[in-house]
Amino acid sequence: MPALQLSRAHLPATTTIDVMDAYGDTRHQAIAAERALTVYLNKREIVTLMTLGDDPEALVVGYLRNQGLLRRAEDLLVVQVDWEVEAAAVVTDYLPDDLDNRLSTRTVTTGCGQGTVFGKLLEQTSLSELPETPLAQSTLYQLLTNLNTYNETYRSAGAVHGCALCHQSRVLDFVEDVGRHNAVDTLAGHQWLNQAESSSADIFYTTGRLTSEMVLKVAQMGISVLVSRSGVTQKGVELAERFGVMLIARAKGKSFQAINTANRLTLDAIPAKPPSARTSKEAGI
Repeated sequence: MPALQLSRAHLPATTTIDVMDAYGDTRHQAIAAERALTVYLNKREIVTLMTLGDDPEALVVGYLRNQGLLRRAEDLLVVQVDWEVEAAAVVTDYLPDDLDNRLSTRTVTTGCGQGTVFGKLLEQTSLSELPETPLAQSTLYQLLTNLNTYNETYRSAGAVHGCALCHQSRVLDFVEDVGRHNAVDTLAGHQWLNQAESSSADIFYTTGRLTSEMVLKVAQMGISVLVSRSGVTQKGVELAERFGVMLIARAKGKSFQAINTANRLTLDAIPAKPPSARTSKEAGI
């Protein structure tokens, strides 16, 4: 098999503009970049993604992987990104037989920037069985602490979401982009392009909502624990139950909401309840 032809079209994740503050003073402010990138698969136009442009090759590969349009990393022949024409050309020696049918059915998801899922992926039930990864409460707290140092673009410019591949409390890979679906796709691309120590990943973290799209993509990556500092949607819960994904929502500080735990969550670091949260019985009333 010939070596993969892979461009390295990295662009800065932020740019700087002049802004006026509430005092009437003008100052320089970093803002998140947002660039259009149209993806072509074997010369067939697939989608236009809005992205920071920080790691476009991994984003494109992960997107096609998570949409079921790529079968395996070994099928990839060329991944070339050209920002002058805002296009990414992917060449593969495999295409699904039902490609036209898949592309004709699109679901616009709740992802930032309107994520899209092709070919009724939300209805599939044929994913590989996921491992029943255990999680200790103390490990979750340590992971949240460790993640605090990884949101560089958000701290300087805001307007982005972050996602991470983790092994228990250790962060293996962290990606930020203008949409959470872009960030998870980039991590999936890293897995296939061998750009991350991802073989041992057993927890996925996102700053965005736990929607059906997020649960599906994480399940496709073989991970059964999904953590977010944000909330969860009804369809996200339904898919988590279908695929065996444990959801940890609203995870901030010492607080979280666990869903579909299936006896996999160990409460070994229960914090003291604030007075306002105590029941009347606990308060001696």
